[in-house]
Amino acid sequence: MGRDKALIPINGVVMLERICLVATECSNSVQVVTPWPERYQHIVPHHCGFLPELGGEGPLVAFAQSLPLVETEWVLLLACDLPLLLGKDIREWIGYLEVVKEEVVAVLPKSEKGWEPLCGFYRRRCLPNLTDFIAQGGRSFQSWLKLHPVGELPTLGVRR
Repeated sequence: MGRDKALIPINGVVMLERICLVATECSNSVQVVTPWPERYQHIVPHHCGFLPELGGEGPLVAFAQSLPLVETEWVLLLACDLPLLLGKDIREWIGYLEVVKEEVVAVLPKSEKGWEPLCGFYRRRCLPNLTDFIAQGGRSFQSWLKLHPVGELPTLGVRR
C-alpha cells in the first residue's frame, strides 16, 4: 500500500482505533501487538494496552511472542484492517467457542484464499506447537494451520 494501514481513516476513525473499539465491545482486555507503540499511543483507546513485537519477523512470530502473556483459554486475534467487522460479529463468534472440539487449535473464517488467520480465535495451548513450527523456520499462518484442526466461523464482517 505504501502507507501504514493502521492509520488510514474510515469514516473519520483510523482503522487501528476502530478495531480496538470493536474489540472492547467484547472484552475488557485488549492489547495491540506492535514494534511501534509510540506511533499509535495517541490513537489507541486509553483502556487498551500494548504488547511489544520483537524482531519484526511477521505476524505469526509476533503472535507467538505475545501468547505467553495471555491468561484465558481463547485469544481473539484481529488485524487492524477489518473495517467491516462489528462487535456483534465477534459476540456471535464467541457463542461458537462453547461447542468447539478439544483438538481444534483455532476457529477462523475462511475465504476463497484460505483461512483468515488475523481474524479469529486461538487456543492458548497451541503455543508449544506454534513455537516448534517457528523454531523449524515456519513463518506462515496458512502453513501452520494446515498442520492442525481448525474450526470454521461464518465470514460476517471479515471482508476487507
